Amino acid sequence: MATSESFDLIVIGSGPGGQKAAIAAAKLGRRAAVVERSPTVGGVCLHTGTIPSKTMREAVVHLTGLMQREMYGQSYRVKEEITVQDLIARTTHVVEREAHVVRDQLVRNRVAVLNGTGRFVDPHTVAVRRREGDERLLRAERIVIATGTRPARPASVEFDGRTVIDSDSVINLEQIPSSLVVVGAGVVGMEYASMFAALGTKVTVVERRDRMLEFCDAEIVDALRFSLRDVGTVFRFREHVTSVERRGGQAIATLASGKRILADVVLYSAGRQGVTDALDLPAAGLAADERGRIAVNDHFQTEVAHIYAVGDVVGFPALASTSMEQGRLAVLHAFGQPAPPLSDLVPIGIYTIPEISYVGRTEDELTAAAVPYEVGVARYRELASGQIIGDSHGLLKLLVSPDDHTLLGVHILGAGATELVHIGQALMANGGGVDYLVNAVFNYPTLAEAYKVAGLDAANKIRALASVTEA
Repeated sequence: MATSESFDLIVIGSGPGGQKAAIAAAKLGRRAAVVERSPTVGGVCLHTGTIPSKTMREAVVHLTGLMQREMYGQSYRVKEEITVQDLIARTTHVVEREAHVVRDQLVRNRVAVLNGTGRFVDPHTVAVRRREGDERLLRAERIVIATGTRPARPASVEFDGRTVIDSDSVINLEQIPSSLVVVGAGVVGMEYASMFAALGTKVTVVERRDRMLEFCDAEIVDALRFSLRDVGTVFRFREHVTSVERRGGQAIATLASGKRILADVVLYSAGRQGVTDALDLPAAGLAADERGRIAVNDHFQTEVAHIYAVGDVVGFPALASTSMEQGRLAVLHAFGQPAPPLSDLVPIGIYTIPEISYVGRTEDELTAAAVPYEVGVARYRELASGQIIGDSHGLLKLLVSPDDHTLLGVHILGAGATELVHIGQALMANGGGVDYLVNAVFNYPTLAEAYKVAGLDAANKIRALASVTEA
């Protein structure tokens, strides 16, 4: 067997978690190597997931003129006939540029990037099989698994990449479908459902549960559903697809209730599967669950103390943002540096049209825990900035403790939601509350002013209640 090359850290996977893990090690003066099975770095996040889908969303919003229709009328479009090529052109440009940025960061930090499929030989040794078929052995005292996930594919469904597809195949469509069935109303399913609905596609969403995005605030989800129904989206809740058959370039989805839906494309969004099958985990003393996920502790250590796992492969919350922080914290812990636990105040961003973002607890969670709260709401249509940008559906909702006025949750639907949420996140992390928002001066006109409007709404309700109970 070939002689092994030694590193301080081996990272398997070059997605967000793997990148930050390797760079964190380099910043500590350690010799790090990244093993990446694809020809280019960035992982699923960069090539088929987060970056392509969010770039496509931005292209859809721009080309459809969606945000300008309040001003110029519902028939307004920047481009009358939008093609897949229009969407892919922007996506390809962004992906290529971002791939260069990621590789440059790794090179500048002297991280070795090795292309090939990695597998464990023993708990400290990783064999990297290149496309040419030869293997290179790497050895390290510490290893980080950051292999990510791929779309889960039900065994009963025959995927062809054209008529029956998963989320990885969306960017390979040859044309924008006139009709689409989305199976699964989770984050990915609803993001693509809203994009195609904005493009004029007749979208039907099929979901086993009672509602979409069940972990989100119910009022926010209702507002999103209203917005999507307004552009023709049909929802089939408490239903599931039992079979899909292809007929003459189209597909017929049959539901358990007997309903049959004809569509150009059926998109399955049925969760994710950890990419761990090629790792030979038993050779390292590890195992994955039925979804390919690896169990870790609060420091992202696996059952084998010197092997860590980060990112989507460890399960919830499976966000690029949290994966980056997990990679950094895992390496700090691995090399004996102070590594605080990942904050509970993780902002969630859902890039539907309109987008959703929140941090903290929902009304349902607070009610179940018997925690009293007051609600403050600001609607974009009441803000000058909301009128200027043409967003009449947006809203920002604050959940406030009536006792100490601290923020318990921030929930936003509308333009800029994923940016605005960080104001609430910073305030919550530092023990701030609604009193700050009431007394602060915000730029005018801005969407951020919604915090002051919602803060005043909540504070006035709290004051009114207090005046009655004290009387």
